[in-house]
Amino acid sequence: MRIERVTATPGVAGFFFDDQAAITAGADADGMAYAGSPRTDGYERIREPGEALVVEVVLSDGRRVRGDCAAVQYSGAGDRDPLFRAADHRAVVEGAVAEALVGRDAACVADNAAVVESLADERGLHTAVRYGVSQALVAAASAARATTQTRVLADALGTETATEPVPVFGQSGEQRRRGAEAMLLKRVGVLPHGLFNSVEAVGPDGVRLVEYLDWLSERAATLGGDGYRPRFHVDVYGMLGELFGPPYDRAAVTGYVRELRAAAAPYPLQIEGPMDAGSREAQIDAMAELRDGLADAGVAVDIVADEWCDSRADVEAFVDAGAADVVQVKTPDVGGLLESGRAARYCAGTDTRAYVGGTCNETTVSARRCAHVALATDAAQVLAKPGMGFDAGYAAVSNEMRRTLARHRAAVGPGDAA
Repeated sequence: MRIERVTATPGVAGFFFDDQAAITAGADADGMAYAGSPRTDGYERIREPGEALVVEVVLSDGRRVRGDCAAVQYSGAGDRDPLFRAADHRAVVEGAVAEALVGRDAACVADNAAVVESLADERGLHTAVRYGVSQALVAAASAARATTQTRVLADALGTETATEPVPVFGQSGEQRRRGAEAMLLKRVGVLPHGLFNSVEAVGPDGVRLVEYLDWLSERAATLGGDGYRPRFHVDVYGMLGELFGPPYDRAAVTGYVRELRAAAAPYPLQIEGPMDAGSREAQIDAMAELRDGLADAGVAVDIVADEWCDSRADVEAFVDAGAADVVQVKTPDVGGLLESGRAARYCAGTDTRAYVGGTCNETTVSARRCAHVALATDAAQVLAKPGMGFDAGYAAVSNEMRRTLARHRAAVGPGDAA
C-alpha cells in the first residue's frame, strides 16, 4: 500500500499557549487571561489560543489516516522550538514533506519516519510538524499491516508491549482540589500534577504545597476505597529553586522535601521540575545534586526531569547522569513518535523510569497516538490529555489502551488506524 497524498489543515488545540517566563515572573491573572506584556519571543499576549495542524495521509486504497501537529503549552521556554503558528507550517507539510513521502510504502514506518527526520535536519522542521506527520505515518503503517499502532511501534523499536494499561497521570490544572477529587473517585494511578507554577501557588515558604499534600492524602483515603494506592506527582515549575536556591543537597532543601513526603504519606510522592537551572548541563547537575542529597538524607521522594529535557538526546543525558528517578518524554518536544519511543526505551535497565508525557495543549488524536507509545515501551506512566478538564483526556487515553489490549488478546483486524 502506497502513500498517495499528504494534506494539512490549520486547526485548534486543547488548551492555550502560555508565556512561562511572564507567569513565573509574577504576571497577574485576569480571569482566564493574564495582565501585562509577554517576555518570550513570538508571543503577542501572555496567553494565546492553542493551535494545531491536522495532517491527513491518503493511502492507495482510498483510506485516510490522521496525525495532529501540536506544541506544548509553554512553547518557546528554555531550548524548545518557538511558538507554533499552524498556518505558517502548512506549506512545508503539503510541499517538501509530501514530496518526500508520496509513493512510499505505507507499511515501512521506520523508513518513512527516517525520511521526515532527515528532512527536519535539512529544513529545520518545527518539532510540532515532525510530531504530527509521524502520527499519521504510524497510523498509515497500522492500516497497511492490519495491526495495532502499538505493535507497529513495538516492531520498529524492538520492544515487548505492555500487557496491562499503563498507569494514567491526571492533571488538574488550577482546579487542584476539585480536579484531584475527580481523579480519586476514578481511582487514577498517578495524580494530580497541580500546576504549582508560582510562588503564590506553593506559598512563600512552601507551606501551601505541604498543606495541599496533607489534604490530598486524607481525600485519597476517603474517596479511593480499599486497595487503592495512587502515586502522587506534583509539578512545581522550578519553585524549589525559587524558594531555596542552590546547593540543593543541603539540609534546608532536603528537610522541606521530607515535610512534603510526610504530608503525602502513606502514598509515594514524585516532584517534577524542582528547579530551573537555566541550561541542560546546569539542570542535570542541580537535579543530580538534589537526588543524591535526598538519598543521603533518607528522604524517599522521586524527582522528575522536565525542564531542559526536551529531545531524545536530552533524555539520554539525564538518564546517563543519574539525574532523575523519572524522565518525562515530552512527546511534542521530542518530535517524531519513534524518537519518543526510543527515548522511553533508553530507560530500560536503568534506575530511571520513563513517563510518556506531553501537554494539555494537544488534541485527542495526538493523545491516542501517545497511548500507543506508552504501551509499546511499557512506560511507567502516560499523561491524560488534552485539556485541563481531566475527564475527557483520561477517557481518551484510557480507552485507547484498553481497546488496543483487547485487540491483542483477540484477533487483530483492519480498522486499527482510526
